[in-house]
Formats: sequence, C-alpha cells, structure tokens
Amino acid sequence: MSKGRKEKNTKNIRTLLFNAETPVRVITLITLYRIVTFPLLVFLIFTDRVNTFKWLLLASFTTDAIDGFLARKYQATSTLGAKLDSVGDDLTVLAAVIGLCVTKFEFIEKELTLFLVLFGLFLIQLISSLMRYKKISSFHTYFAKAAAVITAIFLLSVFFLDKIIYPLFYASFIITGIELIEETIIVFLLPKWKTNVKGLYWILKGKLHSKA
Repeated sequence: MSKGRKEKNTKNIRTLLFNAETPVRVITLITLYRIVTFPLLVFLIFTDRVNTFKWLLLASFTTDAIDGFLARKYQATSTLGAKLDSVGDDLTVLAAVIGLCVTKFEFIEKELTLFLVLFGLFLIQLISSLMRYKKISSFHTYFAKAAAVITAIFLLSVFFLDKIIYPLFYASFIITGIELIEETIIVFLLPKWKTNVKGLYWILKGKLHSKA
C-alpha cells in the first residue's frame, strides 16, 4: 500500500484478512494474535504456568507496539481494525490484571481502592461511548498511548522481576485515570465516532478555529 492511501470502512474481518492490501492484512493478523491469545493467557495463569504466561504477555504487549507502528508507517487504518486493536489492548491488560489477582492478591487487596477508581472511570467512559455511538470508542489519544506504555512496563515488571515497583504503579494509575477522564469528555464533544484522535486539546483547538 502506498503511503497516504487508507482503508477506512472495511466491514468484516474476512475482508481485512483476504481482500485488503498486504500491510492491512499483516496488521490485522498481529492484532488478532492478541485477541486469540487472551484465553490461553488465562489458562496459563490458572494452571500455574507463570513463566510461559509472562513471555506470551510480553509478546502480546510487543505486538501492540508493532501493529501501531506499521499502521502509522503505511497509513493502513480502518474502522474495524481500530476496533479490533482496542479490543486486543483491553484483553491483554485484562489478562495481566487476572495474572496479578492470581499471583499478587495481597497487592490487589492493598490497592483495591485505586483499582476500583480506575474500573469506575472505565465503566463511565464505556457506557458513555455505547450511549453516544452505540459502540466502544477507539480514540487512540496520546494519553492513551502513554498510559498503555507505562501500564505495560509496570505489569511486565511484576511478572519478570517478581515484585511491585510502586512508582511505576502510581504513574500508571495517574496517567490511566487522566486518559479515561479525557476520553469521557471527548465522547461528549465528538458527535460522531472517530478514531486516531490526538487528544482533548486538539479537539478544542479545532472547535475554536472553526468558530473563528
């Protein structure tokens, strides 16, 4: 696919896998890897195969960075692809959190309030998006990308170092909280579903320019 050309309105996975341009197909396969790996990760953690779990978790987080890089490089984006990417991201984090609950339950108990705060913010954002757009959001803001990186580093550090690095945990909590609040505000500002939104600042800036 030549740079600047985009896949925008693909309606089904089959089209992405078999009829789209090569970069789109590759990116879709990488994204689907994270989704289909989720049940395997859950199985591994509940069968006490933590070593295999942590390496597959690392692979899942790595594929998130790879497909994002490829999508930007080849301008190979699609509405369905963005949705699948968000699902894959959420499932990977969910698998890691389940792993935390199984292997570091005392930590979960200690920081339960903060986890509940994030879960509450996530529910508010999710419900707002479903009510507004009839589907989950996939804004991919700069804050979302920063939160994803820091959260991935924190979660991987837990399983590879077998300890909690609290500065990383609190940084992840703060940035993820800000990201969820920002995305909730964006839902109310954008009348139509949109992906690859830079952030609240750029939306407000665009609205001001349109009024000028």
